[in-house]
Amino acid sequence: MGIFLILISTTFSPPGFYLPISLILLCLNPLRTRVPIARWSSSKRTIDVDDDHPTRSLPLEEALDLFCNGVSRFGPFWDHVLGYWKASLERPQTTLFLKYEDMKMDPKTHLKRLTEFLGYPFSVEEESEGVVDEILSLCSFEQLRNLDVNKYGKARLGCYNKIFFRKGEVGDWKNYLTPSMVERLDRLIEEKLHGSGFVFQDYLD
Repeated sequence: MGIFLILISTTFSPPGFYLPISLILLCLNPLRTRVPIARWSSSKRTIDVDDDHPTRSLPLEEALDLFCNGVSRFGPFWDHVLGYWKASLERPQTTLFLKYEDMKMDPKTHLKRLTEFLGYPFSVEEESEGVVDEILSLCSFEQLRNLDVNKYGKARLGCYNKIFFRKGEVGDWKNYLTPSMVERLDRLIEEKLHGSGFVFQDYLD
């Protein structure tokens, strides 16, 4: 059985999955999606949103308009999130839905969930020997960001890999989004997720 990892920060939907395959979905709070997925210009507050034109930048306000209107290379964010969320409820054996913010708050619990989903849970001995903590350290944001391939390597788009690493912090969007932007997104989140049972936890409270 193959494993397919999908990061739902922009929207991405591969062609129909008809082969026996397991999906692992990592979803970011929409308040984050306009911030960490592309290159920022701190002076002009612009963001790259077009993979085909990596040097093209849009003002943050315009990028937010596109997001709220469902204009994205792969379609509306909400369609994908709710589609995969529903799949994780209907087929939990083959679809694992994770939230970035939850993982940041409790990485050990979510790492155990991941290994159990993959069919390779930690043994009592491994846990007592600190294997879980070692893996978390090895896969930490700082560790990955400091790899040579991520500091100096380039993606297929021609941009440097380092632009995909910002801070990795939960709630950093508050330093970039204005109160009116946050209010607009909050209303949209409530509208789109209403009745689905899916929520984004606000760890700033």
